[in-house]
Amino acid sequence: MREEVRLADRVAMPALRVSLGLVFVWFGLLKVVGETPIAALLEASVPWVDPDLLVPGLGWFEVVLGVALVVGRYLRAVLAAMGAHLLGTFIVFVQAPGMAFAGGNPLLLTVNGEFVLKNLVLLCAVLVLFAEHERR
Repeated sequence: MREEVRLADRVAMPALRVSLGLVFVWFGLLKVVGETPIAALLEASVPWVDPDLLVPGLGWFEVVLGVALVVGRYLRAVLAAMGAHLLGTFIVFVQAPGMAFAGGNPLLLTVNGEFVLKNLVLLCAVLVLFAEHERR
């Protein structure tokens, strides 16, 4: 096997785990400090929860998950919770379609819709990490 392939094989999973964890910490901290650009999207998606509790609470949840992922603790539970959380973000398409689709057309995503749809990639990262963790 070529040296660069061995290097990629050695660093890919730790890099994926740390980078995904940092994304969760960053996005979570934005919610905790009240600077998230998606507060209105969260409020519209989960209208039955007080936004003053929802936004920072979700933020702290994301921070805890992200830190645990970065340090590599409780990976099975953390990855399961991340997967569930990321699946939950798609509620936007049902609860607040006007914020996700331009003109009601499901083929035309708004910026909010694009923000949520990119979670497919994050969800796939969670699946890859979970599969790798279970292989060990």
